[in-house]
Amino acid sequence: MNVSPDSHSTSSSSSSAQWDEPSRRSLTDDKRTAEDVINTMDADVRDSLTAIQLSAVRELVAAALPKPSPKIVDLRFGVDLLVSRFYVVLFVGKDRRQSRRSYVPSPVARIGNVIVAIALLVGINVLISMGIFLLAYLTKSAVGIDLFPDSHLSDQMQKF
Repeated sequence: MNVSPDSHSTSSSSSSAQWDEPSRRSLTDDKRTAEDVINTMDADVRDSLTAIQLSAVRELVAAALPKPSPKIVDLRFGVDLLVSRFYVVLFVGKDRRQSRRSYVPSPVARIGNVIVAIALLVGINVLISMGIFLLAYLTKSAVGIDLFPDSHLSDQMQKF
């Protein structure tokens, strides 16, 4: 029986426990526990389980919950576009997954992965190079070093 905290109906003391502050945590929280998941279960069903069954469910849920690992880079942000909102997530950390895939990727997927990896590496390289060049140019301009007398970068770019 799911009873909301705003409900005026009477409920048993076991269902009122589900509204205690620790059990109200979001199930998307990274620190969720097996108890948090079990507390979302209908109170009548949870009370009908024997101690052995509840222990087995607790162990199963604990094994199914992801184990957080430390990450060197944990970058998360959202991008708002006119039509919808997207999110970008980048994690860098130790790979703790199985060493082998459970399936063999098709040759087309392998070629696609190689093309995307090369494009990402080239794109990152270009961005970093442009950033270094811009930083060096701004530093040169701030210090007052004049590599080409009586001309600027825009004049040199027009020559190409």
